[in-house]
Amino acid sequence: MPSLADYPITRKWPPRNPDAIQLYSLPTPNGVKVSIALEEVGLPYDAHLVNFATNDQTSPEFLSLNPNNKIPAIIDPHGPGGVPLALFESGAILIYIAEKSGKLMPEGSRWQVLQWLMFQMGGIGPMFGQLGYFHYFAGKDISDPRPKERYRAEVERLLKVLDGALADKVWIAGDYSIADIAIGPWLRTLRDFYKAADIAGWDHLKHVPAYLDRFLARPAVQRGLLQPPRA
Repeated sequence: MPSLADYPITRKWPPRNPDAIQLYSLPTPNGVKVSIALEEVGLPYDAHLVNFATNDQTSPEFLSLNPNNKIPAIIDPHGPGGVPLALFESGAILIYIAEKSGKLMPEGSRWQVLQWLMFQMGGIGPMFGQLGYFHYFAGKDISDPRPKERYRAEVERLLKVLDGALADKVWIAGDYSIADIAIGPWLRTLRDFYKAADIAGWDHLKHVPAYLDRFLARPAVQRGLLQPPRA
């Protein structure tokens, strides 16, 4: 039967607890989705820092687990049938954690949870990230205003969609779920890291700001935001 030792990535990042889920990540909006979910459901995990400053994500060991060289990725030594499972893509990992634990996928709301998870994966993540590039990172030095405005307008639109959906809800799919865990870190990054909330109509939103505050008030969220610890 395969074991953790069969995965080349474990030679670069040796497991501290071979019975725990091995998480290879960085505390970015996509990375902390998984650590927050693991904290919420109480599954043991080893959090290994994939350091972009030293290009860990392009190392042969990491590429052996995720050929797309993106974080996060996991190996569960006790996957389906007791066989180790390697998995990348944050949305897929969130679904796996929910199904493995029986938590964060409220009964009767599966498809609502998944639709809002896909809303984050296909809309919020890519569009917020592009606005962050043009507003906060190197793209801010591009003189042509059209790229930034394209993404600013789309982020504003997405926030309005989310705001409307939250008008009669505490959490986006009813009860707290992996959809909230996917969305919350990106809202936090837009507001606190990219410093782009003011240009995307944040002050005109009725429900999103309080939703983010509720999310950040959860103890498991606060713990997960710190994983893996930066060196």
